[in-house]
Amino acid sequence: MLKTTVKALACALSLSIAGLVHADPVTIKFAHVVADNTPKGQGALLFKKLAEERLPGKVKVEVYPNSSLFGDGKEMEALLLGDVHMLAPSLAKFEHYAKAIQIFDLPFLFDDLAAADRFQSSPEGRSLLTAMEDKNITGLAYWHNGTKQLSANKPLREPKDARGLKFRVQASAVLEEQFKVVRANPRKMSFAEVYQGLQTGVVNGTENTWSNYESQKVHEVQPYMTASDHGLIDYMVITNTTFWKGLPDDVRSELEAIMDEVTVEVNRQADELNQKARQAIAASGKTEIIELTPEQRAQWREAMQPVWKKFEGEIGADLIEAAQAANQR
Repeated sequence: MLKTTVKALACALSLSIAGLVHADPVTIKFAHVVADNTPKGQGALLFKKLAEERLPGKVKVEVYPNSSLFGDGKEMEALLLGDVHMLAPSLAKFEHYAKAIQIFDLPFLFDDLAAADRFQSSPEGRSLLTAMEDKNITGLAYWHNGTKQLSANKPLREPKDARGLKFRVQASAVLEEQFKVVRANPRKMSFAEVYQGLQTGVVNGTENTWSNYESQKVHEVQPYMTASDHGLIDYMVITNTTFWKGLPDDVRSELEAIMDEVTVEVNRQADELNQKARQAIAASGKTEIIELTPEQRAQWREAMQPVWKKFEGEIGADLIEAAQAANQR
């Protein structure tokens, strides 16, 4: 009887261990709205590669690019419902979750990407990653895309050239105001609809990075692009807080280390990808790239400066001051 009991316990223990060994891996659905050959697209694929290499049998990452799982309007809801586990939305998408994050939409705030990087690495910038945890959203990292350029169906050299034009914008109050102050008409539109909107004349222009323009072939339907570098399009990699904190400690710790590593690579690639995209757009001959003189750039900066004051109360004067300080090397 004792032998039978011991044998049964040993069998049960063996099955239990086998069950642990062969347990299904944690599946992480990582969705985004851009193409694979963009900084965000490359970052998602690298995260998948490293996570599955370093956590074999424990983690499986499924990447869904080009709005193939959820588009701009649905992805945040899907994250909160647990239908997707990781996103990398533009920083412009978070105004309803934490007003302070609107700082990244202020025009002409950062002199260049290096300044943005310094701010994002600062205590003030890092604090914004956890600013939405009361909404069940945890920020894991900032990923660079690049600085924004203007495009339109007419040349944009001075602020007055934008008057009356309909510009596609992300769902951001700051970005809407940015175009209103130059007497243009902002129109909210999802990223996936931009090409058709420009092609059909629903909107006359937009703002984006060189890599997003080139990957979505926007230059085919926009005869003019202005190298304005007037703002930032970066992403915050986010996850569902409940999901993230529910992962085994060792798995979560390794994924955080991988995310840090991927972030360095994404940010390294961002400038390179944008420069190549700009060259490809120029080589296509389908659009004219306009270079602003220092005087013209100063005019745009002055025209859009009132946006800072309007949103200072929501963002915080101290935070804006910290961001400006990042411009000083």
